[in-house]
Order: sequence, then structure tokens, then C-alpha cells
Amino acid sequence: RLWRTGPRIPMDALSLLVSIVAFRSAGSSSAVRSSSIAFCRGGKLACLIEGEVDEEAMLAGSTFPIKPPALIARAKQVLEAGVGTKDGGECLAPDFEFCAAVVGPLGREEYLAALGTFKLEDAFPDINPNYYGFRVDPFEPNRVWFMSRSTATHTGPLLGKPPTGKKLSLPPQQFHLDFNEGGLLREIGFYVVDRRQGNTGGLGGAFGYFFGTGNPLPIPECQPYKPSKRFRLLNFAGRIGTRLKKLKGGDL
Repeated sequence: RLWRTGPRIPMDALSLLVSIVAFRSAGSSSAVRSSSIAFCRGGKLACLIEGEVDEEAMLAGSTFPIKPPALIARAKQVLEAGVGTKDGGECLAPDFEFCAAVVGPLGREEYLAALGTFKLEDAFPDINPNYYGFRVDPFEPNRVWFMSRSTATHTGPLLGKPPTGKKLSLPPQQFHLDFNEGGLLREIGFYVVDRRQGNTGGLGGAFGYFFGTGNPLPIPECQPYKPSKRFRLLNFAGRIGTRLKKLKGGDL
């Protein structure tokens, strides 16, 4: 949102001024209706580009009983409870599922058993997820999105291997938590959003910790991304085609 400081302008006059500017730049009444300049509640001036949704309006019209501020607070409570690992799974709904980019969906009991096997906090006592950017999805008002840039130091045994002392920085990851109307967690998922960041080969989640310490699981999913042979061949053919077009046009 754009805030304006200085002399106070009556809202009616300011609204008229903005409308005139929008009309002149758009050139028609229909264009004015799709203008990127609009007033929101509270007299705040906001800019919505073409194709952008009005999140405030969508969330205000939601029928989900837990409103955004309370839902974000609930999401943070669940995170502090270790997403079920520190409260015996009390925060998890009976139909809970874990579903990440390549792992899952895992049911409630399978998920809790899997996390108990890894014992990441024993291997990385100073692990810090560095959460930020909490917000509620206007299309799915029972979903909270947030980001993470985890850091950790490998000072304990991991999968039976001795500590390496390596300091890990995982790539940025986008998480989501889905809740039912009673505030129980129905789903958690996360995805790396920039594989060129960090020092874990672009891998997130447990796979990032395994690879970053030199203990990757012997599966392709626990290795840094590598284009397939077919994809590399397709790219090669594309480069050859571009080169031939330049040669035909006399551009060497």
C-alpha cells in the first residue's frame, strides 16, 4: 500500500482526484473500472495491477470460521508443537496428511513414525527454521502460507554417522498448513522455491540435511537436480536449430 504524508485531503476530494487521473490515463469508462488504482477500507490508497485479486475482500467474504489473524496464530502454535512431534500428535486431525514435493502423502501415524526415525534435532541442536512471511491464502482460507530459510550445524550423529561440524544453509522453502474448522491440522507441505540458494545442493527438508553432511540417501530424489538425458538432448537440438537459423540468415 502507498501512504501519503502531508496536508490532510478530504477523502471525497481525493477519491475524485484519483478517478480523474485514472479516467485520463485509461481513456474510457470501462478502462476506469479496471484501473490499477483503488481505495480500500480505512482510506488507505492501494495499487492493484491488472490480474491481481483483492485479497482483503476475498478474505472478508470467507465463511471459514477461523479468521486470518487467529489462523496465523494457530499455525505458529502448531509449529511450536513441532507439527505434532512435541505434543504427541494432539494438533493433528485424524485425516492428517504430510505431502511434500516428492514425499507423501503420508498419513498421521506414518508421518510421526518417520520423523522420529530421523532425529534431526539430535544431529543439529542449533537448527533454526527462520520462518517468515505468514499469510492466509484468499483462495483457500483454511490454509496458511509461510517461508523458511533453515540453518543448522552438524554437531551430533546422523543416521549412525559421526558429526561433521558443517554449517548448513538450506534454500528458501515455501510451507503450507491446512486446518479444519476445529483448528486441527489436516495437511502440511513444503517446496523449495530457489534451488540455487544455500549449500545443500538445492535440496530442502530432511534430504537437504542428509546431502549437506555428505550422507545422501541412495535415491535420485536425495541428489541435486540433474536434467535427464532426454531433456539435455532436447536443449541441444534447440540450440542447433537456433544456430542453423542464424546461418541461413547470414548472421554468424
